[in-house]
Amino acid sequence: MNFLFVHQNFPGQYLHLVQRLAADPANRVVFITQRRDGELPGVTKIVYTPERPHGKGVHRYLRDTEAGVLNAQAVMRAALELKRSGFVPDLMLGHNGWGEIWYLKDAFPQSPLLGYFEFFYRSEGADVGFDPAMAPSLDDAPRLRTKNLGNLLGLAAADAGQCPTQWQKSVYPAIHHGKLNVVHEGIDTDKVRPDPQAWLRMPKKDLTLSRNDEVLTYVARNLEPYRGFPSFMRSLPEILDRRPKAHVLIVGGDETSYGPPPPNGKTFRDLMLEELGSSIDGSRVHFLGKVAYPIFLKVLQVSTAHVYLTYPFVLSWSMLEAMSAGCLVIGSRTPPVQEVIRDGDNGILVDFFRPQEIADRAVEALENPGAFAAIRDRARKTIAANYDLNTICLPGQLSLVRSLCAAS
Repeated sequence: MNFLFVHQNFPGQYLHLVQRLAADPANRVVFITQRRDGELPGVTKIVYTPERPHGKGVHRYLRDTEAGVLNAQAVMRAALELKRSGFVPDLMLGHNGWGEIWYLKDAFPQSPLLGYFEFFYRSEGADVGFDPAMAPSLDDAPRLRTKNLGNLLGLAAADAGQCPTQWQKSVYPAIHHGKLNVVHEGIDTDKVRPDPQAWLRMPKKDLTLSRNDEVLTYVARNLEPYRGFPSFMRSLPEILDRRPKAHVLIVGGDETSYGPPPPNGKTFRDLMLEELGSSIDGSRVHFLGKVAYPIFLKVLQVSTAHVYLTYPFVLSWSMLEAMSAGCLVIGSRTPPVQEVIRDGDNGILVDFFRPQEIADRAVEALENPGAFAAIRDRARKTIAANYDLNTICLPGQLSLVRSLCAAS
């Protein structure tokens, strides 16, 4: 069978599905992307480039939409070249977030399209208006309504949709729920697992940490308010004071993935270090930046307690991976987290905005890690039972693929 994937950041959410389909010699797999680096066996990669950036004179409500249109046009041109070469997909799959799937059905009207739908923007009940420090404005509702043009274009184009979690599906209008299937990409629990012998060396500080040490961990793609970085940082002075042997490992970059950037060209790390000053002991708080995946796993495996905070927004893979690695997750009491974590059963829930509560729960975990062994064990079992790549999620994706192919 012929499969056509589209995602600007190859392979994105499709790594395991693409590998499985490409491993079958009876399949031909083509992947359209903007990313030039990276290859996968059995996958033909086609790199596209938008004709131009979005125009500076475009209304700011429409910048994302125009960028999506430019992506969609370039993808459609690549799809038409494939069609001229004789390739017709039995199924097309793509992430809707950057507009790339909007015009695929115009190139291949008879080929079913499975869209990946991650988040529908709302002026109430999700990320906007959640943080009192970022009060919503009268501009937000019309801006977000317009931003959803891309979501609506994709939903109209796709024959079916995939959402990674029930909560993310719930933010889409109910009229579209019948089209959306909840199937997570999956966590490789064979790879992401506890390792009592794990250790992590900090070469610049001549320090080696293991499960025998008091280690508090925090991971985000970037250190920013959407992932609770300010609340986490404000919890540290008390944690460091009450647990003088504790070390804190912080993984994440200094860019801005979500929401407005910090002022004056600074980073959120700069702002928090300025605010907290000497109460942050640089010999015990380690900013690791963005790390390679094997180092990320070691961070989780040496963790005594792992803090994960998020706005009501897209749930991070890292929280599920932390649970799979047997971490004690101290998570925010927000809907994406509450879908997975039950307070006191397979994790600990705290108020996103209360650094004191975060500190208290972290100190309890660092003081007596053995008392939380059963919670850590149930955290891993939760992921194995609901998000395991090979027994739950990949079979779910393949079932969805087969059903769409059979219906075409």
